[in-house]
Amino acid sequence: MGGYSTREVSELVGLKPAQVRHYVRRSLVDPERTDEGEYRFGFQDVVLLRTAKGLLDANVSARKAYKILLKLQSELTHVNSLAAVRIFADGSNVVIRDENQVWDAETGQGQLDFSVAELAGSVANLANRNLIIAREGNALDSDEWYNLGLDLEEVDPERAPEAYQRAIELNPKNADAHVNLGRLLQLKGNLKQAKRHYEKALKAVANHQLAFYNLGTVFDELDQVDQAAEYYRRAPSVPDAHYNLARISELKGDELAAQRHMKSYRRLLDAD
Repeated sequence: MGGYSTREVSELVGLKPAQVRHYVRRSLVDPERTDEGEYRFGFQDVVLLRTAKGLLDANVSARKAYKILLKLQSELTHVNSLAAVRIFADGSNVVIRDENQVWDAETGQGQLDFSVAELAGSVANLANRNLIIAREGNALDSDEWYNLGLDLEEVDPERAPEAYQRAIELNPKNADAHVNLGRLLQLKGNLKQAKRHYEKALKAVANHQLAFYNLGTVFDELDQVDQAAEYYRRAPSVPDAHYNLARISELKGDELAAQRHMKSYRRLLDAD
């Protein structure tokens, strides 16, 4: 159930199914496969393919379009919310704009201007249809409900908690579902329930890095920086844990520790 089929993506973005498969072969999108071998595309794949359609319509050469899409593929991994992005042509440059910044994707030309939020609305209809089918069919396992939650979180986050909750009901040890549900609860300001889900994730997977990091953010929000730092230290693979430790170290006047954590933060970002 997770993701969207080749036909659905073709209808969403206006590319022929053969063109969609062409971009898969070129590794510009990397969909999952079902047990039957069918592609299942994620929301970022849909955004990239919609951009590819815009570049085709603008008569950008295949070589230049490939360079633009490769750069965009890399840049979108650092965007906090894909639905908040706008992609457009500014003179000879293809530009990405999100809530906080504007940056170049690569040199391009022609007319290209679309809001990912508008595309997200169309994708949300598919994701919600899948949610309705899942409710009625009652045939999904815990991981499939979790994957449906991921789809919904991209395009209709108000409905994502239901999918994560179903995943947990089917498998109380689904640590990733606990972490994602906890994060959504935390964003709503429900720190107590969020903390409970992070702790359940750690009971299921003792070294779950994101659970440790998210617990740190809960204590950070409560201005309990010592407790926050303890959890951040237990998430060494999470870049933002080092960023927050650098901030806490500066507050405590430990410049050496702050510099060390900022160095780790940059190294982990570069590794991504």
